[in-house]
This record gives sequence, C-alpha cells and structure tokens, in this order.
Amino acid sequence: MSNQGTYAKAAIASAGVIGGAYAAYQLYKELQKPSLPAEWTQVGTLKNIYAYPIKSCGPIVLNTAECSLLGLKNGWLRDRVLMVVDDKNNFITGRAYPELLLVEPSITNSILTLKHRDMEPVSVNLAEVIALQPQKTATVWSVSVPVHDCGWEAAEWFSRLLDKSTTNFRLVYYASQNSRNLRSTTNKIYKFTKNDTGALPDEVPFNLINEASVEELNGRLKDCQVTHRNFRANFVLDGAKPFQEDQWKFVKIGDNIFEIIKPCTRCVMTTIDPETGVRHTKAEPLETLKSYRQIEDPEVRKTAGNSPRMGIQMALRSGGGGLVSLNDPIYVA
Repeated sequence: MSNQGTYAKAAIASAGVIGGAYAAYQLYKELQKPSLPAEWTQVGTLKNIYAYPIKSCGPIVLNTAECSLLGLKNGWLRDRVLMVVDDKNNFITGRAYPELLLVEPSITNSILTLKHRDMEPVSVNLAEVIALQPQKTATVWSVSVPVHDCGWEAAEWFSRLLDKSTTNFRLVYYASQNSRNLRSTTNKIYKFTKNDTGALPDEVPFNLINEASVEELNGRLKDCQVTHRNFRANFVLDGAKPFQEDQWKFVKIGDNIFEIIKPCTRCVMTTIDPETGVRHTKAEPLETLKSYRQIEDPEVRKTAGNSPRMGIQMALRSGGGGLVSLNDPIYVA
C-alpha cells in the first residue's frame, strides 16, 4: 500500500474519531437542556408588561413585546441595555442614587429621550451611538461588559441630575448580542446557562411578579402600601393565589416558555417609592418581607443572606422571536 493510501486511511479514522466525539458532545449538550413540560395549568393572565431600557430608571409601559434571549424588545426598545456609570466606568443604581427611578425614558425609532421633572429633556440617537462610538469596557456586578458611550450630552445630563457636576457620570449602551458573563459570586445551586444573564439586569432577563402576592404583602404593612412597581418586574400576573409562584418550575406566556431560574431576592430598591424617589423611613416593605419570606434552604442562604423572596427570575427556553401581549393567559408547570 502506498504512503498516500495509508495517510488517507489514517485521516478517515481520525475524522471518524473527531466526528464521533463531536456527535457525543452535541448529544451531551442536548441532554443538559431542560425537558420542557408537555402539560400546563392556567393560573391567570398577563396584566402589565414593562421594559426598563436604562438600568434603575423608569419603565416604558407596553401592550405587546417580543421576547429575546437578552430580554424584552420592541423595535429599538430593549430591556436593560443601557446603564449609568461613574468616572471609573463602574455601574451605579438607584440603591445609591434613588433619583434615577424618576428618569422617564422613551424611544421613538432609534431616538432615546430622557425626561425628569427637574431637567430639560435630552435625546440620544442610539443608531449613531452604535455606528460612531468605539467599544469600551464597563463593569456591572464585577463583570466586564462591552459598551458604547452615549456621548457628552447624556453624560452632562445625568451628572447634573445626580451630583450637580458635568462629567462624573456617563450613559453607556450594551455592545453585544450575547448575554454577559455570569458573575463569580452566583450560587452554583442555580442552573444558569450561558444565555441566562441577559445584557445588564442584575441576574436574569425576565422577572415576573404576582399581583396577589403584592396584595397579600399590603395586608401586612402598617405604615405604607406598595404596588407591583416597587418590584420592577417585566410581567405582572393577575388571577393567581398569593405566593403560588413558589411552587412553579416553568411559565408559559403566548408561545414563550420560560424556566424559573431562582426566586427574586429583594433589596433596598423596594423601599424607594417609584413615584417620588423617596426612601421609606422604616425600610418598608423590605422589613416586613424579611419577617416571613426568607429563603429556607441553607445552601441558598449562603449567598442570599437575609434578603427575602418576592417574584421569580426567569430565562427563555423556547427560542427568541415570540410575542407577549396584555391579557395573554399565563400557564405554569
């Protein structure tokens, strides 16, 4: 046999080994995917849809939206793809700067407009930002993310709003079509995949709150009342029983199937009135939630601490492109 024939046989054998290994790897990946439910139970309907284009700022109310791996979208509107950063390019939030909650964004075509009761409006063309601004790196929850800077007008606007300066803060736009990396402190007990972190949300691209759970909480509060807006969810469920969501593993809205990754553990953001930007003097409703909504699993408590549960964090499992609309039935499994 010629050397050429020997080499050909060796190449075919090697290709077979590599092909077999690749097929095995693909099978392994498929087996790692969650098995989607075949049976569903309706628990209510979709009462409200909110997108928060800028992290910690006000929402945009929607009647319908598309679900993508990075979160809700509607044309140029994307959920939590913009954030305000300090002079070291570290993200800031309403926890430290509650005035952010009163910023009212709107998006028409590619034009983002920012309004605040104490400021003149300012607009940013997001298409120009993507086309003209080079990528740089910012940090969110200790994870480096690629971003485009949104320019000096937006930077001056936020700087004047937050500390009366002109250059201490900047607005940046997420510069990737892929989910950001998972932060290293995430509890490994939760089954995150590489597509489950979204662009710039704290943890996952989709959050649902049960209106009945909010009403149950209000029945316990003595010094104030809250609304679902205190919890900054994308979806508001109407018609379920209080805290029924604790028992679910999957949620279906329209043709979209979401896996519940974890309960939403709550922080001081819930104590800021979304209408006034003022913190509750007794840290409500957080203190009341802590009295009866603690995570019981000791392994989970290692990272959650005494942060109470309210709402559920979800990732898309049915692929992008599906729509959700007001009054859609909500099913669970």
